[in-house]
Amino acid sequence: MMQFGMNFHTAKSLFFDRETVKNKVDAATRKVLSKFGAFVRQTVKRSIRKRKRKSRPGQPPSSHTGTLKKFIYFGFDPIRRSVVIGPVVVPGKSGKAPGTLEYGGKLAVSSQQPPGRSATVGGEIQARPYMGPAFSTELSRVPNLWNDAIR
Repeated sequence: MMQFGMNFHTAKSLFFDRETVKNKVDAATRKVLSKFGAFVRQTVKRSIRKRKRKSRPGQPPSSHTGTLKKFIYFGFDPIRRSVVIGPVVVPGKSGKAPGTLEYGGKLAVSSQQPPGRSATVGGEIQARPYMGPAFSTELSRVPNLWNDAIR
């Protein structure tokens, strides 16, 4: 005998619970993008070598003091549902140096002088990209990060 119709509870169990699905997608997005941010950060930090000589234009910058490498962070932005990855401005230091290294441009740098004297040296800096190449390298991992992300 064929039966038409079903009770409300049986019918409801056949459909997705919209709020549950949304919450699981949001949690998976946060987890996947945070992992991606961590991978990019790790790749950037590995690319910046601590050494005395300057890097060549087009190559990742050298880190003479370790400051640039030390202050690269990532964070999930829940409003935009995205990840922000990059160097933070260090108090008391030039906030323009990280961007100038990435894209090139003019930068003035104060040099160490005896007490009472200061000198500012400036010039054109050719790009030494470090964030863009790391981002591109790690972008290929994103599809695999989504595998089984939503359960």
